[in-house]
Amino acid sequence: MDYYRQTQLKDYNSFKTEAQAKIFCKPSTIQELRQCLSDFPDEKKLIIGGGCNIFFTKDFDGLVIHPYIKGLREISDEEEEDEDIFLEVNASEDWDEFVAYCVERGFAGLENLSYIPGTVGAAPIQNIGAYGAEVKDVIREVVAVDMETGETVSFSNAECEFGYRDSVFKRTNKYLVISVVFHLKRTFVYIPKYADLNKELEDFEEPSIQDVRDAVIRVRQRKLPDEKVLPNAGSFFKNPYISKEQADKILIDYPNLPAYPLKDGLIKTSAAFLIDKAGYKGKRNDNVGTYPNQPLIIVNYGTSDGNEILSFMHEVQKAVKDTFGIELEPEVRIF
Repeated sequence: MDYYRQTQLKDYNSFKTEAQAKIFCKPSTIQELRQCLSDFPDEKKLIIGGGCNIFFTKDFDGLVIHPYIKGLREISDEEEEDEDIFLEVNASEDWDEFVAYCVERGFAGLENLSYIPGTVGAAPIQNIGAYGAEVKDVIREVVAVDMETGETVSFSNAECEFGYRDSVFKRTNKYLVISVVFHLKRTFVYIPKYADLNKELEDFEEPSIQDVRDAVIRVRQRKLPDEKVLPNAGSFFKNPYISKEQADKILIDYPNLPAYPLKDGLIKTSAAFLIDKAGYKGKRNDNVGTYPNQPLIIVNYGTSDGNEILSFMHEVQKAVKDTFGIELEPEVRIF
């Protein structure tokens, strides 16, 4: 395996910002992965998969690992029902190609997560979610390498400590995901969860799994920019959790505020709504702006400097804080 010095990372993040990695490598086996970890034990490390949830504001002074470890296999489990199917998928597999693979075979559980860019390995790290579904609901196990010891570690669903766009992998930055085991079903029944998707499927009496995937793709294509045309990292901010008192106060002036009660008494609201009402839907400052069809997405109109994106992010956060008293937290990883 080769190591590259002062490697440009522009092509490894979907925002297309420029930065150089001190050291860069592309391990294609678990053995090579362990080798690069042992060759540079004292270097700061960053793992990049599809680069769809990250951008750079400066050079990375350490080792950037871009794994290329692919493969998929079905796992048999005699203790489970015939209805259940288990698939172990290596981390470098393309996420949406994997979802398409499952939908074509009628394996249910991932169809609402169609058309999300990135790799399978990134899915549990971020606990990706869309249209009323989260990947944690179908993950049985995550296999990772401890970057300090090089040992393989297996995490049950509970041990992954999944939260909203969060996991033990994201919080600790200690593990490199090498495969994910998914628990899917052989029978599909559409359960209405999300208003936009329900509306897209209103002409279908009993939508098939393929109908749902196709509908998700249509909705996403209408709302979201193509990262290859307008560089972006998808949803830039997390949807905030606020107190009932905060929600009630905002509802006086904004009665259509999305408000979803949670079990712990908090209210989940829409970051896109807050950004819109703070005056930042479709707002553009030179090379950076929010996407006109979806203010939750910040797009790059032509800069290679991540600091321009960072500056615009702070501007959006300030506008929402000044208008609603709510601090938006970035979902995107910033380096």
